[in-house]
Amino acid sequence: MSEPDPTGIEVRRLGQVAYAPTYASMQSFTDERDAATPDQLWLCEHPPIFTQGISARPEHLLQTGNIPVASSNRGGKVSFHGPGQVVAYPLIDLRRAGYYVKEYVYRVEEAVIRTLAHFGVTGHRVAGAPGIYVRLDDPASHRALAQRPRHMPAGALIPEPDFTGLGKIAALGIKVTRHCTLHGVALNVAMDLEPFGRINPCGYRGLRTVDLSTIGVHTTWAEAADVLGKHLVSRLAP
Repeated sequence: MSEPDPTGIEVRRLGQVAYAPTYASMQSFTDERDAATPDQLWLCEHPPIFTQGISARPEHLLQTGNIPVASSNRGGKVSFHGPGQVVAYPLIDLRRAGYYVKEYVYRVEEAVIRTLAHFGVTGHRVAGAPGIYVRLDDPASHRALAQRPRHMPAGALIPEPDFTGLGKIAALGIKVTRHCTLHGVALNVAMDLEPFGRINPCGYRGLRTVDLSTIGVHTTWAEAADVLGKHLVSRLAP
């Protein structure tokens, strides 16, 4: 199902769809689009699957069991998709939108942070580790993280991320080709988190993954998708 939006971004709610054909459709849409093609935002969930980005390594997969593994051309390492997770694929022409990739990533992450705020949760960024995290002891806390992104002197190395006391609630993996974005962000709502223990999530050993349900927020997939979709449309508009 698709619907128009005054920003010019068409929102398509796909429901639960298999990963491989959705990935293929994203590629086809991007290959065939031209300067006049409206941007789209796809909202969906996938049956259980591990996906690997271009930086994935074999050791990031610990014990996949009966869950299939798919490779993709997105950035990042390994992640898990499953029912109860809102997967958002913004297909945006960045040249037309008027901002660059770094700004795009910031806007996507900000949409997740605003979505979490809607449910009374404070989302945090961690320097050098894309995605959004929450404090496990106090998910509503606004207290800034010591490891938050900040201005660094030219040439300074970003320290290794410190995930102490944190859980990852949203993973980001994107691809940009001909100034157009593919893939996107996955927000954990109410899902079986066990499969995350079969991998090193995003390549980090021991990184805990959480969803809204485990931190005390009870909502539906549809409501979370609606809120996230609205924030993405608002923040990704030109």
